[in-house]
Order: sequence, then C-alpha cells, then structure tokens
Amino acid sequence: MTQGPLTTEAGAPVADNQNSETAGIGGPVLLQDQHLLEKLAHFNRERIPERVVHARGAGAYGTFTVTGDVTPYTRAAFLSEVGKETEVFLRFSTVAGNLGAADAVRDPRGFALKFYTEEGNYDLVGNNTPVFFIRDAIKFPDFIHTQKRDPYTGSQEADNVWDFWSLSPESTHQVTWLFGDRGIPAGYRHMDGFGSHTFQWNNEAGEVFWVKYHFKTDQGIRNLTQAEANKLAGEDPDSHQRDLRQAIERGEYPTWTVGVQIMPAADAATYRFNPFDLTKVWPHADYPVIEFGRLELNRNPENIFAEVEQSIFSPAHFVPGIGPSPDKMLQGRLFGYGDAHRYRVGINADHLPVNRPHATEARTHSRDGYLYDGRHKGAKNYEPNSFGGPHQTDRPLWQPVAVTGLTGDHPTPVHAEDNDFVQAGNLYRLMSEDEKGRLIDNLAGSLSQVSRDDIVERAVNNFRQADGDFGKRLEAAVQALRG
Repeated sequence: MTQGPLTTEAGAPVADNQNSETAGIGGPVLLQDQHLLEKLAHFNRERIPERVVHARGAGAYGTFTVTGDVTPYTRAAFLSEVGKETEVFLRFSTVAGNLGAADAVRDPRGFALKFYTEEGNYDLVGNNTPVFFIRDAIKFPDFIHTQKRDPYTGSQEADNVWDFWSLSPESTHQVTWLFGDRGIPAGYRHMDGFGSHTFQWNNEAGEVFWVKYHFKTDQGIRNLTQAEANKLAGEDPDSHQRDLRQAIERGEYPTWTVGVQIMPAADAATYRFNPFDLTKVWPHADYPVIEFGRLELNRNPENIFAEVEQSIFSPAHFVPGIGPSPDKMLQGRLFGYGDAHRYRVGINADHLPVNRPHATEARTHSRDGYLYDGRHKGAKNYEPNSFGGPHQTDRPLWQPVAVTGLTGDHPTPVHAEDNDFVQAGNLYRLMSEDEKGRLIDNLAGSLSQVSRDDIVERAVNNFRQADGDFGKRLEAAVQALRG
C-alpha cells in the first residue's frame, strides 16, 4: 500500500529523487537544490557518538511479571502484587568493543533493563557477571583505557590489559570469571544477568534491606570455546544480535527467572566482608536467592538506531521503594551514566519514545535544549508556583543511611574477612578439572602476549594467592607458550 509522495523534511513533495538539479545538462550542481543539500546534510549527521563503553549492543521489549510476594521488603508499586506485569526494554552489549565489533568475543556482557513502571522508569543496569574488575569508580576511566585501543598502536594491547589487572589485585575474581567457560556466551538468550551492585529496598514501614538481583536464563547456559568464538566472530560478527532477533521472530521468546538476595540492613556493619564491594558475591548459603519474578522478551525494535542506540539507561533512575547503597562503584555510576547520555544523545534524550515513562508523564521544570519537543507548552517553569505546577511529594524514594567520620579519600571499609583473592580461589576450586584446564589455557594464551616479564610474574602471583595450584599451573602454561 502506497504511503503517498516522498517529501522533504518540511513536508513539501519531492519531484525528482534520482537526479540533482544542474546548470544545464552535464553542468555543475546548483546550490538551490535544497532536497539534495538536505539529504547530504542529514546523512552527515545520522550518527551520534557511540557509547564509550557498551557500544556494541542489541535490544528487545518484553514483560516482567511478579511471581513472588516481596511487599515485606519493598514498597515499589510495580512489585506490589503477584501477577502484576510491567513492560520492559532490555539492552545487551559487550563492554570494550566499538559499534562495529564482533559479538562473539571474550568480554563481559551488559544487561541493562528498563522497567516502564507506573511510578516512572526504573533502570537496572547490570552485567552477565555478579562481580566487576574494580570497586571504586575513580579507577573506571583508567580501567576502560586499558581495554580500548592504545593511543600509539591503535590496537588493544595485552601489556596494558595485564599491567592494570596485575596492579589491581581486586580484579582477580572477575578475571577468573572472564577467562572461565562463561567468558564467551553463545548468545544473549543463553546467559544469566545480574544487578551486580548492592541496592536498597525499603518497605512501607520504612525498614531497609540490602539486595542483589539475579536473572537465571530459562534457556540454559551455553558458552563458546575460544576456538569456536574466533571462528564465529569472523564468519558472523552479528551472531548474538541475529540470534536474539530471529528467536523472537519465531515466537521462541527468551525468559529469565528473577530472584533476589536480601540482607537486613543491620547485618551489613558486621558481615564478614564488605557487602557493598562490587568485586565480591554474597554466598547463597548466607543469603539464599528468593524467586520473585519472570522476565520475557517478546518484541523486537522496529528501528535499531532509534530504539537501541538512542536508548538510555542510568542506575540513578529509581522509583519509590528502591534506592542506592554505599557501593563506591555504584555511586560513581549514578553520575557517569546520565552524564554520558546528556553528552551523547542530548539533554532531552528522555523525550525519545524508547526512553519515555509509559504510565505517567514526566513532570519537570526543565525546558529547551537540543531535541526539546515543546511538551510543556506555556506552563510555568519554576517551583514552587501558584499556577498548579508539579510539586514535591515530601517522601524520599529511599531511606537515609547513617554516616560518620571525616571527609577524605578513604579506601573501602575493611571487614573481618575482606580479601581480594579468597572468592577467586573459591571460584577456581568449584570448577571441574576440565573447566580448570580451559581457564588455564585461556589465561595463558592472553598472558603469553605480554612483552614484559615483570607484568606476567605479577599477574601470575595474583592467581597464586587465590589458589596455589591455580598459580602453579598458570605459570607452567605461560612458560610453555613463551618458550
């Protein structure tokens, strides 16, 4: 069915979209051909800056359904009753690669979930691993610089990667995850997701709980070996994006069982290690995962640029009943993500359809700027006002946290069993002999590319402190590859 005549951006009909207007046959093109100029100018501006991290991604819409009662722990309206459904948008991504990079690479995967709740958008911006490389956001730019292209060579350099990791022993746990079997998921549908950080839940009575989110894939975990990934990345760079899209097109909607670990607020101060440390997991024996939801993806975006590239997520997008924790990495992300989108997409990125709240209108006093759509018309743009404008509720979204002491550049608080190597060693000892062998091979293959012996020795020593056998086998494997 025809959609009518082609028009310019201003709506005027286009007479000829095949030939530029020229001064006679074969003559120079005329400046007055506004359709040509408009097309070329728009084409030059079709791309926005790609994300500094998580540039390579895919997304889909779906539904979150409450399956368990969590009202004793949170007053969030979208979690208020079993059976309640909330529309969501989930963006998967790699971390280090640029927009044109391959999907099948050894890299953490972003797991960014937007809940379009009746109280506004709630963004849960996590990964497919429960931990991360660092615990303080002040190190994040340095870490990402090591994963990106070297300013001199223009390539990712093993020297940079391993120099930083070996000098940052808190990364040992995440590196063990990354080079293990789950380091290269076979597809976005076949991996788990995590909120990773610790967050606050608070209930109607004002009681506070610390929580960690878990998304368990119902499709089963599937991973790629390094050899399989190398082959797939060369043959089909879009493998994971295509797999997700085609599964939804076939009606094979991927689902995840959603659970949460819950720690009463009073436990945090005396817990055996710092519960807000992003490099550590909470053992399930201490705080078991409680199932409370089901996530299903069932609709593909109609336009990748408009809905995936221009989608924005921020850990600072909370709703009543959910809030932040003293996790220092999370605290940095509360600023960093929103600021990245204000720069990358524009100050009014929240006006775009994929980013707008669905059940409620965003009522703010912000006006003007790039992409402003005039939604406020002539309404007053200040508060308080006498003209019926939006006003404050006087009820915070989350409960306050007590703080004491002097300001300063403090390290993360130390608890009785805080250690950068214990959980990496625990993870290694949980692996089967075959899994250990693949982990050692993957690590040795990467470390053998490092040019300096002192960096290699420092890195191996970190794994040796996690587990003696781990370090011994890795050292031997690296020496064998380096001759």
